[in-house]
Amino acid sequence: QVQLVQSGGGSVQVGGSLRLSCTVYGYTYNPNYISWFRQAPGKEREGVATIYTGAGSTYYADSVKGRFTISQDNAKNTVHLQMNSLKPEDTAMYYCAASFRYYSDYDAPRFSASEYNYWGQGTQVTVSS
Repeated sequence: QVQLVQSGGGSVQVGGSLRLSCTVYGYTYNPNYISWFRQAPGKEREGVATIYTGAGSTYYADSVKGRFTISQDNAKNTVHLQMNSLKPEDTAMYYCAASFRYYSDYDAPRFSASEYNYWGQGTQVTVSS
């Protein structure tokens, strides 16, 4: 049974930084993709960062490019999301998600929630001005 356990998050002022972590348990081979999504009240869930674990390639939504960094620690089966220069509009519940699926365009962002089989429990990020 694959499980994703998230940690990190919390409250910070504008311009501050937070780091989210997502540890994957219970798998026999690595997920192909791990992404971070976020969902603010009244809004749809949106993908913000993807890592293609095979090559370590990373992809970002335009709204976070240059401020967020997704990285993987293979020894700890963990993916991190470092969030810098946070803005009030970054306030949302953040979720990590893992996919073991294969795609012909394998080295590409995967920002559709329907592409993911497994989800973390969610963690709140609040940025105040």
